[in-house]
Amino acid sequence: MLKKIEITQLRIGMYVQELCSSWIDTPFWQKSFMLSDREELKKIQATKIRHAWIDVSKGLDVLKDVEIKPQAEPTSESKAEPEPEPLPPPAVPRQITAVSMDDELGRASAIVSKSKQAVFSMFNEARMGKAVDVGNAQSMVEEIAESVMRNPGALIGLARLKTKDDYTYMHSIAVCALMVALAKQLGLSEEETREAGLAGLLHDIGKMMVDADILNKPGKLTDAEFVSVKEHPVAGYKMLKGASGVSKVALDVCLHHHEKIDGSGYPRRLKGDEISVFARMGAVCDVYDAITSDRPYKQGWCPAESLRKMAEWSSGHFDEKIFQAFVKSIGIFPVGTLVKLESGRLAVVVEQQVGKSLLLPKVRVFFSVKAMAYITPELIDLSRMGMNDKIASREDAAKWGIKDINRYWLGEAANNR
Repeated sequence: MLKKIEITQLRIGMYVQELCSSWIDTPFWQKSFMLSDREELKKIQATKIRHAWIDVSKGLDVLKDVEIKPQAEPTSESKAEPEPEPLPPPAVPRQITAVSMDDELGRASAIVSKSKQAVFSMFNEARMGKAVDVGNAQSMVEEIAESVMRNPGALIGLARLKTKDDYTYMHSIAVCALMVALAKQLGLSEEETREAGLAGLLHDIGKMMVDADILNKPGKLTDAEFVSVKEHPVAGYKMLKGASGVSKVALDVCLHHHEKIDGSGYPRRLKGDEISVFARMGAVCDVYDAITSDRPYKQGWCPAESLRKMAEWSSGHFDEKIFQAFVKSIGIFPVGTLVKLESGRLAVVVEQQVGKSLLLPKVRVFFSVKAMAYITPELIDLSRMGMNDKIASREDAAKWGIKDINRYWLGEAANNR
């Protein structure tokens, strides 16, 4: 049963269904949660939030009002002992349980589909000159973040599968997910991780002011067209600046995600420490998703090859520490990478192993190099005890004439595409 209460009535052990405020003003990225310790309670009470909805079927109810009766003054011989405060219930940690790729793909697919429609609506309202309403982004970022926490490879992998018609919207979802994964790797707080995700979602909204024919042009851009594209960070910043509930982090990433460490970026040619941590994060996530995605003018690079290329650029383009953290967050061989094993079989990387070597992911073998023939697909955990097979090299699918490599890491989910 839901009950609306004042913030002053909140106590540990209550299940908060929703805080009555704009999501950006709340100290947590989850809309609903068990209030488990005093620090969480202090965070809420330190905000301007005045009311909350609680679910008394999942947690404690408000304390009953006690009728106060007049009492005689205690004598010096006998003083009333104060009633001891009831002990709070044991803290219930709010944790998101990691699951396998197969378990998360279905949920991630539904989240991507729903988020794409929401981003499409939000961005097109911006294109028509309407004020950007980021309030509806609350549940979107929350669901994306929770999916990434359960299994980052699922949603990040799915968001990489784009068409030219939905590139801008899917790119925003992908960068949101990548920012959450990177924030987690960097050890950022819940609030910072939430802001990083929202910044990723909104970073390219300025492209709504660029002619679609230019964005989707299959050939090389003219100088004038390139200037038009380079104006999108400032255009997006102006859009968001006039909207309510947009954090400084989102504004910063929108304006500065194309700045480079060596000062050769745009729009302000910032360099080094002049660029915020969040904008440096945005630069890495934006470039990675862009170069791994198919575009009208080029086919996307393999995820592992993309990381190799980015490593070559990192000294001038990216912050080294953030780039290294990014690699750890998605793996040296990210989901969807084609590899050759020492056994002479081709496989596609399906899943990273949390807490295990980045060189030992789960892969699905499907082709024998020795026999030059397809074999029955089989999922293999390279980190399993007694497993002697290892990754020998990254491979190019075109070299082997392999098409639609994604169906091998998608597994049964490929049938729903």
